Amino acid sequence: MLIVLSLFTSCDQMNENDTTLNNAAPSKSYKGKAIAHDFDDKIDSLILQMTLEEKVGMLHGTSMFNTAGVERLGIPELKMADGPLGVREEISRDSWAPAGWDNDFATYYPAGGGLAATWNTRLSYKFGNSVGEETRARGKDVLLSPAINIIRTPLGGRTYEYFTEDPFLNKKLTVPFVVGLQENDVAACVKHYAANNQETNRDFVDVQIDERTLREIYLPAFKAAVVEANAYSMMGAYNKFRDEYLCENNYMLNEVLRDEWGFEGVVISDWAAVHTTVKSLESGLDIEMGTPKPFNEFFLADALIDAAKSDKISEEEIDKHVKRILQVMYTLKSMGATDRKRGSINTEAHFQDAYDIAAESIVLLKNSNNILPLNPEQLKSIAVIGNNATKKNALGGFGAGVKTEREITPLEGLQNRLPKSININYAEGYLERYAPKSEAVFGEVTQEAVNTIDKLEPEMLEEAIQAAKNSDACIVFAGSNRDYETEASDRADLELPFGQEELIEQILEVNPNTVVVIIGGGPFNIKGIKEKASTLVWSWFNGSEGGNALADVLLGAVNPSGKLPWTMPEKLDDSPAHATNSFPGDKVVSYDEGLLVGYRWFDTKDIDPLYPFGYGLSYTTFELKNARTDKKSYSGEETIMITVDIQNTGNKDGKEVIQVYSTKNDSKVDRPLQELKGFEKVLVTAGQNTTATIAIPVKELAYYNVDKAAWEIEPGNYNLRVGNSSRKIISELSISVE
Repeated sequence: MLIVLSLFTSCDQMNENDTTLNNAAPSKSYKGKAIAHDFDDKIDSLILQMTLEEKVGMLHGTSMFNTAGVERLGIPELKMADGPLGVREEISRDSWAPAGWDNDFATYYPAGGGLAATWNTRLSYKFGNSVGEETRARGKDVLLSPAINIIRTPLGGRTYEYFTEDPFLNKKLTVPFVVGLQENDVAACVKHYAANNQETNRDFVDVQIDERTLREIYLPAFKAAVVEANAYSMMGAYNKFRDEYLCENNYMLNEVLRDEWGFEGVVISDWAAVHTTVKSLESGLDIEMGTPKPFNEFFLADALIDAAKSDKISEEEIDKHVKRILQVMYTLKSMGATDRKRGSINTEAHFQDAYDIAAESIVLLKNSNNILPLNPEQLKSIAVIGNNATKKNALGGFGAGVKTEREITPLEGLQNRLPKSININYAEGYLERYAPKSEAVFGEVTQEAVNTIDKLEPEMLEEAIQAAKNSDACIVFAGSNRDYETEASDRADLELPFGQEELIEQILEVNPNTVVVIIGGGPFNIKGIKEKASTLVWSWFNGSEGGNALADVLLGAVNPSGKLPWTMPEKLDDSPAHATNSFPGDKVVSYDEGLLVGYRWFDTKDIDPLYPFGYGLSYTTFELKNARTDKKSYSGEETIMITVDIQNTGNKDGKEVIQVYSTKNDSKVDRPLQELKGFEKVLVTAGQNTTATIAIPVKELAYYNVDKAAWEIEPGNYNLRVGNSSRKIISELSISVE
């Protein structure tokens, strides 16, 4: 489907006038390393002319998002931007204050949870390519995106930003995103490497994971980003892993990332995640970024110069890291080329990209009375209730946002799509209020940092009730926002904030034609709402066109096709990290659930979720039948070809996600009950049939053999379960592996 670019493909040769060879005290130690790149000789020549101080300037932030260049040698700054939701606005060079530009507006794209809910790798490529164009238009070299850590707990403050609880779905979304982004002469900085699965105590918590779990759950997407997508940079995480900070973790950065996976790019620290000078550099870190102190006081700044002059670190070691940076810069054509892509930003085409992703992300959870899609011809009035109907999420919370000229709210989307003859009765219903708390301090992260006031105001409640009573239909927009779900704090529980559940219950009592739309990034306790509401929809922090996309789904212009990328538990204690009492830990957190993350736990332990992984309804119905494999026995180098016939038995065109899970009942090692190994999203015309083909390389059935430190395909019989969620298996196929 995608042709993956070669890492560090040749760039045009640098013009003779691009460097100045004077006024430099040449390095005495640098001899270069024989790496097969067309530009290596140029790089070697440059490094020989650089002073120690110039080299060190390239290894640490000299502004909030840049490292130093060497102007006299034609080496520009390396320019970075934050970007999981789109390219962040320009900020001041030495503080978080906005720079005040009037040309840094950008497209706000759906958050990671929304993209993952599409289960559509083509849309992941589109997202990456679109935001890559915007990154180049802003003159940046590195986009700090995508964020691909596994969702271990539903309370995670960055669950909205990450993709999924499943390593297979995670890597299948990561690869096309990185490829699409880097096609624009921009480096993806894949984050946060690795095991950065909680915000609580993230700056110092020591994560303990057994090796097999590390390899099978937490590393596959990072490995795929390197081996398949050829990511040019990786961000080291804040936390410790097995007693060593990840930005100075020789095992993770040198042995795994570089020696095993062949990573040639640069490792950039998360902001203020570095703790040593010599150790971090020798352990594989290349660039230190941060903010809390003057830039020359960074560990890889003046302290590194002093360490080199006192022979605590060799200049040859420093040269190695400078060369990596220059290799990336040549690859990105930031030097040595005249044909670098220019990009585009804040365009209608990019807003359409954001719309396309949002439209396929929305999950229909329940539609028992077929209230949806709403028929405007049968409506004279509609009540729109909830603060989330007007809440904007492009900016907010502790993490990076987007300065955008367009963010269509749900209310605006309905106003845009409904006939003018329909009266919209809006009532805010509840107040978004927070209890007083101490000012957040960078680096001091604790659970329960966001405290809400959950009491409804009687006047607002009565206004909402009257609006619902006096309308033909009602939509309640509830859930969360990016001030509540935020970097730097994990949620305290799964309860809906601001008294929303009481509001929803009272609205349902006065108007049975009520649609409840939850907008959020991670699971909430909506068990009571599920039982009382006939119609339930899940949406996300869904970008510039989110309101229009949501309105189109509610009104039937778009048939919902989103599937949950994580498991929604009935109660928090059902989730594995909480059932094992291994979240959040204190100074140490042990991942005691092992391989049983997300649905693997629920399925293996036979615990019913509120909604399962991969779940999502449609306005039409599908029948999956005649699932078959191309043969019954395979060798380890072959690919299993599964075909499934899908019939659309309804009267509306729709998209279905065919999911394939593997299981091995007689395995010599412990395995989850089932594991996702393939999926395909297909469009089926109303009343018609189509056939989906899912290719699963046999190597996907391998487990990580810790004793051999290698992946091993266990011979024997396997069952391949075909369905449309982890809990709705339609067919089971048996194969054998020789």
